[in-house]
Amino acid sequence: MLPAPMTDHRLETDTDDGMALIISGPSGVGKTTITRGVERSIADSVFSVSCTTRPRTAADVDGVDYHFVTEDSFEQMRGSAEFLETAGVYGKKYGTPKGWVFEQLKRGRLVILEIDVQGAIQVKSQIPNAFALFVKPPTEDELLRRLKSRRREDEASIQRRFEAAKNEVTQAEASGVYNVFLVNERIDDSIRRAVDLVQGERARRREVVHKRRT
Repeated sequence: MLPAPMTDHRLETDTDDGMALIISGPSGVGKTTITRGVERSIADSVFSVSCTTRPRTAADVDGVDYHFVTEDSFEQMRGSAEFLETAGVYGKKYGTPKGWVFEQLKRGRLVILEIDVQGAIQVKSQIPNAFALFVKPPTEDELLRRLKSRRREDEASIQRRFEAAKNEVTQAEASGVYNVFLVNERIDDSIRRAVDLVQGERARRREVVHKRRT
């Protein structure tokens, strides 16, 4: 099921505190665990569910993990400028529904987008004040160890992911779109740090707005 269309009706819970939060990082770095930790820790946060053309697995829940769409539907949405960003990964397409994101921002929510570097660049071009956080491993050796510990792939596949991960870190550092680079040594500490960074940034923005109004 795709996101509901936008509405101008204002809810009692709506605020003027909306902020887009981008979280990126290479495979195996722990970004999804950090993303979910931030989502659980900040009451008004909502997670942006991407559309994808990849096949749905038995473990997937449509509308929770992804919005599963056909190739034709995806291209129709892209042609209608319905995506905030799109990406191709291993021959499958992914896209962030634009209307839903802007609706949630208008309602004052913290909208979390877990996307790659190219996606972050696209989002920043449309939402320049998005707060972008990139999760890095402590060392390359530790990243390789984490990839191997997942025991999901053969050695050749792990090495391909490892090379892709190193390239993604390099791209992130050169992109100029990230506000913070968070080194994930211990996951609980990293979640707390990410939450503190996000809450601090929202407080800073509220203070700026307050000063403008007084």
